[in-house]
Amino acid sequence: MSSAPLGQIAAPSEPYRATGYSYYVLFILFTVYVLNYADRNILSILGEDVKRDLGLSDSQLGFLYGTAFAVFYSLFGIALGRLADVWVRVRLLTIGLSFWSAMTLVCGLAGNFGQLAAARVGVGIGEASAAPAGYSMLSDYFPKKQRGMALAFYSSGIFVGSGLAFAVGGEVVEWWSRAFTPETRPFGLRGWQAAFFVIGFPGLVLALVCAFLKEPVRGLSDGITSPPHPRPFRAAFSELFAVLPVTSFVHQKMHGASFNSLFKNALFALFCALAAAALTWLFAGRDTVSADAQQWTAIAIGVYCVFSWAQGLARRDAPTFVLIWQNPAFVLSVLAIGTIAMVGYSVGFWTPIYAIRVLELPRDEVGWVIGFGSAITGWIGISVGGPLADYWCRYSPRGRLYVIMLSVVLSLPLGLATFTAENTAAFYTLAVATNFSSTMWIGPAAANCQDLVLPRMRGVASASYLLSTTLIGLGLGPYMVGKISVETGNLQSAIMLLYTVPPVTLILLIFAAKVLPKAEQTRLERAKAAGEVLL
Repeated sequence: MSSAPLGQIAAPSEPYRATGYSYYVLFILFTVYVLNYADRNILSILGEDVKRDLGLSDSQLGFLYGTAFAVFYSLFGIALGRLADVWVRVRLLTIGLSFWSAMTLVCGLAGNFGQLAAARVGVGIGEASAAPAGYSMLSDYFPKKQRGMALAFYSSGIFVGSGLAFAVGGEVVEWWSRAFTPETRPFGLRGWQAAFFVIGFPGLVLALVCAFLKEPVRGLSDGITSPPHPRPFRAAFSELFAVLPVTSFVHQKMHGASFNSLFKNALFALFCALAAAALTWLFAGRDTVSADAQQWTAIAIGVYCVFSWAQGLARRDAPTFVLIWQNPAFVLSVLAIGTIAMVGYSVGFWTPIYAIRVLELPRDEVGWVIGFGSAITGWIGISVGGPLADYWCRYSPRGRLYVIMLSVVLSLPLGLATFTAENTAAFYTLAVATNFSSTMWIGPAAANCQDLVLPRMRGVASASYLLSTTLIGLGLGPYMVGKISVETGNLQSAIMLLYTVPPVTLILLIFAAKVLPKAEQTRLERAKAAGEVLL
């Protein structure tokens, strides 16, 4: 029998409906997500200055933007996802926003690669709280028929935040260079350091607003409510200890793991270590060995920790394990989303750098045109994708996956055309237009993962979904583009190689679509068979 909290199927007298306050919460959480992505993405528009002042390579830039952030975002996202399922989500969001905003300010104090990497790790840990809490709260404030719309609007903060980061970062650096000479800079700060301060401070103010939001009743919109967890922090720390190296092995032994399970864990750890060493050797080239070692060691640790977490979850909460890790529809969907994110994160990070370095366009112009242009088209794309998926689902349970497929198919030719454009006007137009089609998938993808699990599992489902987008998408994509750029000396070719990935994405989505209807229809039965008790 599972030790999972008991669920209770409520029988409301009338269908749950979103209220005016629901939309107020949606707007506040959208603003939080704007700052979430502004803080993580500002490094893109600042990349050339950071590279010059700190003496970095392109692969190190990719590591700072992607891997240093992604691995810790992923690992702490598991524990914070669990905390979102068992604690007060408003408090989690307030603390997380305060922490990542403070760490963004710390990025502005960095004087070398190590210091900036450490600060980016801190940003990643803090930002891991936002999506699990946000997805879970909105899924309770909005009924299923409106959930795609709500999560799409919330997720549009990704592109509004990225656009804001590009515009603000480019403008601050240009203004700083005009206003101060190296001798007169306040506290000796460079323009890119000042930009981190400007973009990080608003989050500390918004955290005060978040602290006064009302916590929704968990599961009310679905008619499946659960009692509060008696020891929420113990549950979250147990999840964290089940993830981190060394403690995960000890944690499993303390919780009755069999010798066979412990042996598999140790064997997989050895495999990850050997794989990291092999990849470091294989990719060694013009970079220093340490640059490659940092990348593949971090990824290996991330992969091992996910494996350990899944092993532990099977014992601690069998119903959740069954609905996530033993659910082909869920696994295939999140793998497909990881490959989409690989292209999306890479293009998002390297496009401004490509425009400044290869096309020799002014940084402030790039920030405003690509930043706000992409923010507008991205917001439209993601706002269209969510309702379109909700509408399509009326006629087919695969409706959300069909919208994701449409996004991939439309984005491929537009992306290729962007990086082969022969003049500035065409480049700007295509770069901005591509963001419409390449953002349609986000709301449907998030809603699809929520639909495949029970309400009490939504935080962990969100964390699992984000594991794919971060470890695969953010952890591999930006670094690999930077690595190929270093080895070939051609950033354009490195970006173009990304577009060999979409066919793989479509294959994964096709297989996911085949098994999705049955997976959604049988979620309660499979959860009960695994030990879930529903009253």
